[in-house]
Amino acid sequence: MSVQEQQQTKEKYHSEAMRYMDNAKDCLKMAKKEGKYYNDKKYVKMACGTAYNGVLVALDCFFILKDVDMPKGKDRKSIEFYRNNLAKLDKKVLKTLNSAYDILHLWGYYDGIDNVEVVQAGFADAKTIINKIKPENL
Repeated sequence: MSVQEQQQTKEKYHSEAMRYMDNAKDCLKMAKKEGKYYNDKKYVKMACGTAYNGVLVALDCFFILKDVDMPKGKDRKSIEFYRNNLAKLDKKVLKTLNSAYDILHLWGYYDGIDNVEVVQAGFADAKTIINKIKPENL
C-alpha cells in the first residue's frame, strides 16, 4: 500500500470513527448528567455502544494498514480477533482496547453504568485508539 493510499484509508476510517464518537456524545447529552451520574441509562447504553463501534472502525483501519488478514464474507470479528492481533502488533493499544471493551461495551452498553467518570474514561480510551489512525493533515 502506497503512502498516499495509507493516507486515504486513514482519512476514510478516521472520519467514520469520529462520526460514531460525535453521535455517541449527542446520546450522552440526552442522558442528562446530574452530579456524578447520568439520569437515563437508555441513552448511556446507546452512547457507549456507539462509541465502542467507533473503536472497532478505527481498529479495522489499523489492521488494514498493518496488513492483517481480516475475516472473509459473513465471518464476524470477535473481541478475541482484535485482542490476538493487537497482542502481536501493539501492546499499549491492546491495553487501551481491553479498558474500552470493559467500560464501553460491557459496563456501558450491557449494564448501563451511570457513573460519569467511568463513562468519560471509556470515551477517552476510544479517542486514544481512534487517534492511532489520525491522518497527518488533521
